[in-house]
Amino acid sequence: MNILDKIVLRKKEEVAEAKQKVSVKELESNPNFQQQPLVFKDFLIDEKRTGIIAEFKRRSPSKGLINGTANVTEVTKAYNLAGASALSILTDTDFFGGKTEDLLQARTANQIPILRKDFMIHEYQILEAKAWGADIILLIASILTPQQIIDFGKLAQSLGLNVLLEVHNLEELEKSICPNVNAIGVNNRNLGDFTVNIQTSFDLADKIPNEFLKISESAIDNPEVIKQLKAVGYNGFLIGENFMKTVNPGKEILEFVKHL
Repeated sequence: MNILDKIVLRKKEEVAEAKQKVSVKELESNPNFQQQPLVFKDFLIDEKRTGIIAEFKRRSPSKGLINGTANVTEVTKAYNLAGASALSILTDTDFFGGKTEDLLQARTANQIPILRKDFMIHEYQILEAKAWGADIILLIASILTPQQIIDFGKLAQSLGLNVLLEVHNLEELEKSICPNVNAIGVNNRNLGDFTVNIQTSFDLADKIPNEFLKISESAIDNPEVIKQLKAVGYNGFLIGENFMKTVNPGKEILEFVKHL
């Protein structure tokens, strides 16, 4: 069993526990549930912004602790002010050190799109994302069937949420692509063994139909890489560890965008 299998197994337990604690009716009564989510595309292609989806991440299974002291409100506000097009907030606790409160605090502090970064395996999690104030959900092709992607995508879009489909190779892309997603993200990190290779994004760039936003995720540690990815058609660039591993992630992103 690889790390991804372990995460999905734990996620099934978490969802079962969460459903016992908070009913769907309670989720739907949250004020955030009545809000219209922000449109991901509007911010991603805004020329005044950078295309960067800046991630708040405390730890990861591959690197362990990345940043144990960062304040989510301070960091996400700094990301926003530096020109990030969206925020990615980890809500997985056991493997990434995230929590619901991180997303709630980021929502209160910012008016740019927020991705709930988690391992979505059940419709209930999509309702949670809406209730917590997320604008975007992540669907990971390697842990979902094509039919689940269609069904989850339909539900999310019916709630006004944007859908980011994550793939790791051509096979996943071809079997998972459907009209019920808004953006397709190529994760340069293999979620089985956590190795990274930026070439994955370049290999898949022209395989993604142009009607979808194109996002490159992970292994982006240099502004020159963003320029190269833009040249082959990418609109968005998810970066977390490169900023979060520093003492001051907000200062780091400012320095980074100076060279774009």
